[in-house]
Amino acid sequence: MKQSEMGTELVDHLSLNERELLLRLNPEISELKENLIACKTDRIKMETRKGELETNLSTNLVRRQQELEAIVSSADDDTLLKEVEQKRQDRTEAKKSFDDATERLNRVSKKVDDHTKQMKDIKDERNKLKALEDRYERTLQEEAKELDKLLSKRNTFLAKQEDCMKKIRDLGSLPSVAFEKRKNIKELHKMLHKCNEELQQFSHVNKKALDQYVNFTEQREELQQRQAELDAGDDKIKELIQVLDQRKEESIERTFKGVARHFREAFSELVPGGHGFLVMMKKKDADHGDDDHDEDRPHEAEAERRVEKYIGVKVKVSFTGQGETQSMKQLSGGQKTVVALTLIFAIQRCDPAPFYLFDEIDAALDPQYRTAVGNMIRRLADMANTQFISTTFRTELVKVADKIYGVTHKNRMSFVNVISKDQAFRFVEHDQSHNA
Repeated sequence: MKQSEMGTELVDHLSLNERELLLRLNPEISELKENLIACKTDRIKMETRKGELETNLSTNLVRRQQELEAIVSSADDDTLLKEVEQKRQDRTEAKKSFDDATERLNRVSKKVDDHTKQMKDIKDERNKLKALEDRYERTLQEEAKELDKLLSKRNTFLAKQEDCMKKIRDLGSLPSVAFEKRKNIKELHKMLHKCNEELQQFSHVNKKALDQYVNFTEQREELQQRQAELDAGDDKIKELIQVLDQRKEESIERTFKGVARHFREAFSELVPGGHGFLVMMKKKDADHGDDDHDEDRPHEAEAERRVEKYIGVKVKVSFTGQGETQSMKQLSGGQKTVVALTLIFAIQRCDPAPFYLFDEIDAALDPQYRTAVGNMIRRLADMANTQFISTTFRTELVKVADKIYGVTHKNRMSFVNVISKDQAFRFVEHDQSHNA
């Protein structure tokens, strides 16, 4: 009975009177909703009109009254009486219009209240029908749950039946002994005891050996396949590392050659008659002593040299152009400054930066080197789109500057002002004489 009721419409459970009432109320509800919407619209219009009239009365008419009073005070009696009469008529008509609007608004409000009451009654009736529908819905849900339980039990029994049939099939064909005359219980016990004793002889045999062999074989195949994938991935990674190392070595050598070439050129400009070059130090060079050679010259790149590691850069310079070159440890402070500036200018020519900030780079330089450094900064600033900012107390850098700023200290405050070259020269000369 409950299963037959599943899938049927909810309306089928209603009585004839309830169905007729439902069919009759649905159109009425729709019509009343439309009437309610129309009434609300009329009411809004009336309230809007009422607001406009009230606004007109409170603002325009009052202002007009004040204007009329002013006119009355300035006009003669006859004109004043005529205008007063006209305004009284206008006021009477306005009041009549306001009363009509108020009466219409009251009628509309009453009609809205009536429709609201009808809507409330209809909602109550609809709530009753909704409660009835919910009760039937709960009944259907309970019946569905009961049906699910029955289906679950049926599936369980079918599974048990299938399991039993499988066990019967696994037994295979029964021996002819099974169809002989039924034996008594004692004989069956003796046969069972005898079978158990025979089974004890095979107790040491691993009954899961075949399953274990199959599982281990599958695992071995999976591990071999995984090993092949890992070996292939390892080969690809090694190949990629080799390619990246080769590119890295080529990039380092290419960059070093450019810097070394510019270093020779810049050093020759700063130190006329001198010469200097850079040497790339590798692990092999460190192991076999100080066997330096000029790495910025073209040479054959062997395959085994790709694995060598760079350990540093050595600088070899000669300020006189004669005799052996000197390392950085053998140079004075001013000569070290010249070498450092040469390296900075060489890097600047390879990869220019937007600006450079120097802090008294000429402090330890001789006058000829200060002049050479200033001239080089001037040429680089004119040739490349690079800005050089330097602090100095020497005249050589002041001469080549485009703009000069003076920094003064007064009352525990620092002031930065643009000054002329003459002012800068006087400041530098005063500072040198004071220090002397």
